[in-house]
Amino acid sequence: MDAGGAAYNPRTVEEVFRDFKGRRAGMIKALTTDVQEFYRLCDPEKENLCLYGHPNEHWEVNLPAEEVPPELPEPVLGINFARDGMAEKDWLSLVAVHSDAWLLAVAFFFGARFGFDKPDRKRLFNMVNDLPTIFEVVSGTDKRQGRDKSSVSNNSSNRSKSNSKRGSDSRAKYSKAVPKDEEEEEEGVEEEDEDADEDEQGETQCGACGESYAADEFWICCDLCEMWFHGKCVKITPARAEHIKQYKCPSCSNKRARA
Repeated sequence: MDAGGAAYNPRTVEEVFRDFKGRRAGMIKALTTDVQEFYRLCDPEKENLCLYGHPNEHWEVNLPAEEVPPELPEPVLGINFARDGMAEKDWLSLVAVHSDAWLLAVAFFFGARFGFDKPDRKRLFNMVNDLPTIFEVVSGTDKRQGRDKSSVSNNSSNRSKSNSKRGSDSRAKYSKAVPKDEEEEEEGVEEEDEDADEDEQGETQCGACGESYAADEFWICCDLCEMWFHGKCVKITPARAEHIKQYKCPSCSNKRARA
């Protein structure tokens, strides 16, 4: 059940992975930034409902496909029935686990359908496995995002990943006049610090979409869970970030609202 109802059949490993990432991004939005709307749509009074992720990064709560067997593997049925019978955090985590299982089923359905051999299946799995699962994103248990960010200011506007600012700050440290030998030695230290900083940034992943850090994108860090996010994923612009004293990501905001 894809957006628009049009058949969509990725045939290469790269196309299947792109399809996987699009569907995954949509489902993460449903369970994080759009969680209030998702919660509202999962009315227990309605029939069996499913959460669908679409390749265009949109999500949908709808009834399962009527055709048997379906064109694609179907997500788990009846997510709405459990909504009011458990804590919201546990319910969202349960939906996230089932969503991870569905994404893998769809990806390897395409792989089987279009005859991926062992190397292709292994490459597809490795590409998928490099991303945090939806459950890890929703529950905040992705160990890859638990790095110490103590070297960065606690002020959210200063913690936004602006390379130009970080670069000028680093250069300013070493701008004082020094003897030639000392200057060369300090330049070497500066280069090592910058390389280490770039390595750390390159490993950082967005808590919403799971994509790795890129130098030309605006990022912001949650002051509570210390996860980093693309500004576009949490709908925060650089201008808006300048006026935020303490930034709380959607997941932390929802936790505090329910407390």
